[in-house]
Amino acid sequence: MTTSTAAAPRGPVSTHILDTGIGRPAEGVAVRLAARAGRHADWRPLGGSVTDAAGRCRDLPALPEGTTHVRLDFEVEAYFENSANSANSAKKQADAQQDAPANRDGGAGVFFPEVAITFAVQPGEHYHVPLLLAPFGYSVYRGS
Repeated sequence: MTTSTAAAPRGPVSTHILDTGIGRPAEGVAVRLAARAGRHADWRPLGGSVTDAAGRCRDLPALPEGTTHVRLDFEVEAYFENSANSANSAKKQADAQQDAPANRDGGAGVFFPEVAITFAVQPGEHYHVPLLLAPFGYSVYRGS
């Protein structure tokens, strides 16, 4: 007997984060969504989500009619601080890392505390925008 499971409805914008420094999804990152209707319009905050164990935000809000631009704000500072604390604990236990990225620059803090991605949208399209994150760099692309 086969059962079908309906896919959860998804909004027009989705994202996930991969921490390329450790090769794993970034869990627990707060993501905020904002939209505007036209490049000179004010940004309208729509809400947000937090990445799950797979690094995905599965419940971002829908976009209002007339949206032409979307902004995703990723709050990565707390994630990196938590990762650095975990890495420091593991280093002390195993003493296996010589120059861990989180410890470069004398542990002076997080280089990118936030990542803001702005992109244009068309009605009826779905936009999956993954963030590839590392302590000293990031990249994004339009996924599928």
